[in-house]
Amino acid sequence: QVQLVESGGGLVQAGGSLRLSCTASGRIDITFTMAWFRQTPGKERGFVAAIRLSDGNTLHADSVKGRFAISRDNAKKTMYLQMNSLKPEDTAVYYCAAGLYQSLVAGRAASWGQGTQVTVSS
Repeated sequence: QVQLVESGGGLVQAGGSLRLSCTASGRIDITFTMAWFRQTPGKERGFVAAIRLSDGNTLHADSVKGRFAISRDNAKKTMYLQMNSLKPEDTAVYYCAAGLYQSLVAGRAASWGQGTQVTVSS
């Protein structure tokens, strides 16, 4: 099973930027999609962005379009989330996930990372 480890979270002021990374260990199926989700206390985990490993096709949630960009480096088995123009409402624990696309968009993943905290101060 693929192990996923996130990094890059932290505290930033509103309007600032952060880049999250998610590195996979073990064999990851090239047919898989990788994605970022986020969760705040008392709320369900919500979809942020996804990228198909085979061709780099991406999908972003409306709430982050134009501000966040997902990318991947297959050789490094690493996925990134560049977050710009951050807002206090972006504060959450961010999780990376890997699995089949149809399952991911339904919130089900073959593997989840442990999460990294992003805090945006006003």
